[in-house]
Amino acid sequence: MNERLRLWLLAASILATLLCVGVVFGVETGAESPEPVSFDDTVQIGLTLEDENSLLGKSDVVLPRVQTFYSQYEYVVGYYGVDTYVDAQRQEGHDQRFGYPVAIYATDYSDTGIDLNDDGYPIVERSPGWVDAEAAWYVVESDARTPSEEAIPSFGDRSDAESFVESHGGEVRSWEEIVDTPFEKDDASGVRDRVDRQDAEADALVDDAEAHDERPISVVVGEDVDSVQEGIDEAPENTTVLVPEGTYDETLEIDRPVTLAGEGNATIRGDENGSVVTITEPDVGVRDLSITGVGTLATGAEELPGEEGDDWDDQFQVNYAGADAGVSAHVADNVSVEDVHVETPANGVILRESPGAVVKNVTTVATVDGTDGYAGVMAFRSPGVIEDSTITDGRDTIYLYRSPGMVVRDNEIGESVLGIHLMHNDEALIADNQIRDAEKNGVYIMTGPVGNAIVGNEISNAEVGAYVGGSESYVAENAFEENDVGLQMEASGSIYEHNVFAGNGVGARDTAVLPTNRVVGNDFVGNDDHATASTGPLRIWSHDGDGNYWQGGTSLADGDPPARPYSPTDPVDGRLHDVDGAETLARAPALDALSGLEQSVSGMQTESITDLSPTCGPNNPELLERTEWAEEAYSCDGTVVTDS
Repeated sequence: MNERLRLWLLAASILATLLCVGVVFGVETGAESPEPVSFDDTVQIGLTLEDENSLLGKSDVVLPRVQTFYSQYEYVVGYYGVDTYVDAQRQEGHDQRFGYPVAIYATDYSDTGIDLNDDGYPIVERSPGWVDAEAAWYVVESDARTPSEEAIPSFGDRSDAESFVESHGGEVRSWEEIVDTPFEKDDASGVRDRVDRQDAEADALVDDAEAHDERPISVVVGEDVDSVQEGIDEAPENTTVLVPEGTYDETLEIDRPVTLAGEGNATIRGDENGSVVTITEPDVGVRDLSITGVGTLATGAEELPGEEGDDWDDQFQVNYAGADAGVSAHVADNVSVEDVHVETPANGVILRESPGAVVKNVTTVATVDGTDGYAGVMAFRSPGVIEDSTITDGRDTIYLYRSPGMVVRDNEIGESVLGIHLMHNDEALIADNQIRDAEKNGVYIMTGPVGNAIVGNEISNAEVGAYVGGSESYVAENAFEENDVGLQMEASGSIYEHNVFAGNGVGARDTAVLPTNRVVGNDFVGNDDHATASTGPLRIWSHDGDGNYWQGGTSLADGDPPARPYSPTDPVDGRLHDVDGAETLARAPALDALSGLEQSVSGMQTESITDLSPTCGPNNPELLERTEWAEEAYSCDGTVVTDS
């Protein structure tokens, strides 16, 4: 059966069910409010995974919570903090996505023996129950805290709230006063505003690292000393050890603030047993060298500089950050590695607890295919800058772990299992990289991070161009081309704007449980499916009257700007760009009526995306021109809008 006939038969089936829709969704739900559920059974928002980990082992800590039943959302939403709930209600489009609150409950600290621990966290002697949020009393501006901000305890009895104020300060407010309180909450717009500043701060860090180039030469290997290690040991601080052209069979430790610089074709060749260059002091520079002979130990190290901590992931860091590499820096601030070429069966550059690092113009090539634990550059608790580097082959080209604020920009990345991989890593800037031929993910952001920015990258030929998890991410001005899936949107409360999705199997896949993302100003061209969604409520992909461009989604009949919304997940709309006859069918009056019904009835919104304000032409023509799909983009009147 051809696709056009299949769509007409599908339309007939849909129209046949219209008569019974009112019966199915018109059932009276009853006037009684639903009973509260266990908070563990809610879809939770407002506490990061990092905050959750910080509370492990503190069973007596019970943070303030709110749970809400919505008229158009099938799950109960659990908010950490009434301020999180209030802020969510104020977000544009919230009512359209969730409907109205059917019932709202807040933590009831009355009769629990509430107190505060040394961190200011609420602790209880007896587990709290739930109280109708509109009847509760709230204490603001007290000493109570969560891991990241002020806590606002709630009480079913006003006298208990007043007693808490006597002990811990603050003032008591009613529900009516709470919902009118302006709470300052970080969101993805703050991440967008941070991008330019973060880029400038990275420029300053790179400029500071140039001081390593300006150190006077104090020792020349082969003239003043016989070996490179001897030169390092004898060089005065803040000077340069010059390594003339040649191959030096050594493994090195740099334990003083000096610069190790090659001249001509200088190669340090290790004995294939451990890291070749190990840095154990701050303010070290490594320049203009080729490094080979790295050990094959991908994971595991018994001794590392620095004190052993008691965090839950310390052993994980020892195993990975202690592995063999061309250059390893341990507890060494402000290290710079520039113009260095590494061939390695394990790792290229490892940074462990070494903030302020600059890795620039580094080339790493794996000599084995996808060894477990391999990374071109691996940063553990080491925010800094990785730029202008070429990293190919192996498992992870760049791996970031708890290195908040790291900037990764202008790199060429290819032929790896994973491209840029972030774990437990907040507020990174991933910008202007070219990422090609990743076997799995071009960019992989996981483990509940907050506030990462992915801007201006070109990502192609991956299974998933970018998988973005966590919350409050900013993804903008990227070109996702010829991936199986261009972008997987796992993050909530995020902004996805001015990206191009061209020639992918699926342009963008929305799998976020909460429909709280802003998706606007993007272009979808030449994809098999422009966008898909997992089970959940209606996702509105437009904002403040602005939408996205969908190849085939608009025509002259829709006006300019189009008056008709577009749904890439609709079985007819979703085929407008590649099936003849779909345009006529999609604009049939009965299907238009059904589209309006689907937008108003929660039970018909499963796995659906709607753009209320689709655009006639591409929003990002210059970025689209950089792909192979520009000539597939047509305006409402049928002209190719990317022609110069």
